[in-house]
Amino acid sequence: MTDAAVSFAKDFLAGEVAAAISKTAVAPIEQVKLLLQVQHASKQITADKQYKGIIDCVVLDVGKARAEREFKGLGDCLVKIHKSDGIRSLYQGFNVSVQGIVIYRTAYFGVYDTAKEMLPDPKNTHVFISWMIAQSITVVAGLTSYPFDTVCRRVMMQSGRKGIVIMYTGTLACWRKTAHDEGGKAFCKGAWSNVLRGIGGAFVLVLYDEIKKFT
Repeated sequence: MTDAAVSFAKDFLAGEVAAAISKTAVAPIEQVKLLLQVQHASKQITADKQYKGIIDCVVLDVGKARAEREFKGLGDCLVKIHKSDGIRSLYQGFNVSVQGIVIYRTAYFGVYDTAKEMLPDPKNTHVFISWMIAQSITVVAGLTSYPFDTVCRRVMMQSGRKGIVIMYTGTLACWRKTAHDEGGKAFCKGAWSNVLRGIGGAFVLVLYDEIKKFT
């Protein structure tokens, strides 16, 4: 293998390891974030059963019995949604999700590399300094793109729904209706849990750099 191929393989492996560790750590927080984001637009979560915050959400959701859940797993969810609305429904909210991820990743990687290069000795930066830079960038990027993520999740929640259960005719309708009915703060519901989840994102950036030093 050429040096370039070896370097690419090492970078790829380092990225995989860092991402796997991070995802394992933040998966529960991602679940809480999603529930807080969409509960006001979900017909399955009535007003008296809505979560008041992160802790309340964790306690109540963990305590749910399997029979209380609409879907039993990934396969069951895909089959039910496909039977209801076809393949198109599996891509609900795709457009706005692309807009959000472009904003997020631009800051996530572009600003991080730029900030690292501004340090006196980028290659020998202390891991704590690297983490602080990564954490700051992750928080800013996450909060900036969060409204897009909220709209995406709410539109996605309509997959498999029909008739009066449909709240939004599209992403623009979701933006308008959410702002009108719940106000601007509705787009930031669950943002704090997203900041906590972002710790994992910052960890990925730093861990990726550290792993590369040993490969």
